[in-house]
Amino acid sequence: MDEIVTYAQAAPAETVSYATADGLLSSVWLLVAIPLVSAMVLLLLGRRADRWGHWLGVAAVGVAFLLGLTYFFNLRGLENKSVELSLWDFIAVGNLNVDFGLLFDPLAGVFVLLITGVGFLIHLYAVEYMAHDPGRRRFFAYFNLFVAAMLLLVLGNNYVMLYFGWEGVGLASYLLISFWNTKPAAATAGKKAFLMNRVGDAGLAIAIFIMFATLGTTQYDEVFNGVGALAGGTVLVIGVLLLLGAAGKSGQFPLQAWLPDAMEGPTPVSALIHAATMVTAGVYLIARSNIIFSANATLQLVVVSVGALTLLIGAIIGCAKDDIKRVLAWSTVSQIGYMFLGVGLGGAAYALAIVHLLAHGFFKANMFLGAGSVMHGMSDQVDIRRFGGLSKYMKITWITFGAGWLAIIGMFPFSGYFSKEPVIAAAFAREDWTAWLFGGAGVLGAALTAFYMTRLFVLTFHGPKRWTTDIEHPHESPPLMTIPLILLGIGSIGAGWLLATSVPDWLTATAGLGAAEAHHDAVLPHWAIVALSLGVTVLGAALAWFLFRNGTTNEPQPAGVLVTAARKNLYTDAVNEAVFEKPGIFLTRALVYLDNRGIDGLVNGLAAGVGGGSGRLRRLQTGFVRSYATSILTGALLVVAAFLAVQAGWFA
Repeated sequence: MDEIVTYAQAAPAETVSYATADGLLSSVWLLVAIPLVSAMVLLLLGRRADRWGHWLGVAAVGVAFLLGLTYFFNLRGLENKSVELSLWDFIAVGNLNVDFGLLFDPLAGVFVLLITGVGFLIHLYAVEYMAHDPGRRRFFAYFNLFVAAMLLLVLGNNYVMLYFGWEGVGLASYLLISFWNTKPAAATAGKKAFLMNRVGDAGLAIAIFIMFATLGTTQYDEVFNGVGALAGGTVLVIGVLLLLGAAGKSGQFPLQAWLPDAMEGPTPVSALIHAATMVTAGVYLIARSNIIFSANATLQLVVVSVGALTLLIGAIIGCAKDDIKRVLAWSTVSQIGYMFLGVGLGGAAYALAIVHLLAHGFFKANMFLGAGSVMHGMSDQVDIRRFGGLSKYMKITWITFGAGWLAIIGMFPFSGYFSKEPVIAAAFAREDWTAWLFGGAGVLGAALTAFYMTRLFVLTFHGPKRWTTDIEHPHESPPLMTIPLILLGIGSIGAGWLLATSVPDWLTATAGLGAAEAHHDAVLPHWAIVALSLGVTVLGAALAWFLFRNGTTNEPQPAGVLVTAARKNLYTDAVNEAVFEKPGIFLTRALVYLDNRGIDGLVNGLAAGVGGGSGRLRRLQTGFVRSYATSILTGALLVVAAFLAVQAGWFA
């Protein structure tokens, strides 16, 4: 019987090829090398660099941004806007040849500018924020290492190089999240992030193994050109494993639990992880692998479903949190869900997701740094129930945070409106009934986002003062902290329109992102989708303003089933504990018992038997000649008796 094989539904419309980097672009490796060398210098010099090390860290990222900007404009004048730089052979074993090379194209270019641009402002902010921390030099070393690893991730020209940067990001994030490792909560959060990311990392590694087993390569161009020849099941398996890796790094369902706990690290770490770097890595992976995901409709449906589910999970939980940084963390989970929704829709929605990612980098970094400014003026207090009335005392923080608030809820004409609304409209343009399902999820997420972010803004800056007794005069942060806030606040206002009108066309030169697609009319007119989205946003914000304009109680109050579940993270931690942690503990204890009583017991029992027998035999060695003579005589008699018995035929 002939075997029935289903092949991938689509191959790249054109052969993917990269030009060789020359001229100025041949030095693109400096983007990774500069922050990496800075990190090494800060770590190797030790305390000798304490007085100036932080400025070296800031300068390294600043120079990388300027270089990235130069390369970006240099790329614009090329006919083939995807240039590849091969440095050396990284792995050459049998048929496996992995190049240590870099790829600079429109997709990598916008990520480089985001990572280094927003990263530079966060570094500058951290100089003052960490001014009194004795480990500031080490902190900036880890910061630079994080940036270098992220740049390698987005610049690698094959999946092994991407994985190399991927693991570097995981290591640096562990070091930064658990930076204050004397706090048990911070140490636990670092381990939780590291372990949950290992699950996703395993999926990515297996996907890379399958690529080599089926295509004989891990180079981007060769993989993308060979996808059309793969069986549909193989493409689906590779895509699901890539999605698992992306979900782990970007905090998407079911691997989202680590991300809010990462708030135990210093606030600049939260801004860097949740705005410009680590959480965007998963979106980058799917966007870079768009040819693989576009080749299988089932795979795209899985990605869209994960994004829609996660954006609702993050929004629902965010409504019930009282920690200012954890509210922002769950909002990140939700907003990354919108990005996964976009990349899962495919076609032009890939570019829309990238636009939202870039706009999100501005307003989310703005809000995290604003939260750090509030904490700086409120003796590190994080409970929004104990804030209120801060708009009079922290004018710059209030205005810039307000710009971020209006941007993230998608209010016109702020940046979130131009980046999030097109993703929702694209969801309504699906062919079947799922248009209502995923479009409705996007609209519901917009309403919930408007509610919990308005609640956060109102309880923090408006209403009556609910401060703790140790706080008398809240104060605005120093200029080194407010200047980045102002710049990011400006980006929160205008970046969305600029990105939405330029980035989609710019990304068409990236492999797969410029492919033609069939046009489908949305189930609702575009004006109706915009009106619906803005309408629920206004309703959600108005409801939160009405409920919390006069403050709130300082202690948790009895709540219904949904609010209780949201306060407990929708029981996701309980599920992880029941399904993975407790069985894991039981299995570990069983293996320890088997090892102690079984394997070690056998070895120890054999040793005890030999030792006991030796001890008994040792008693025969008395040192008396008469005893030895008796033993010899007894042995001789036994030998003679045995000989006589044999001769008599007793044993015949």
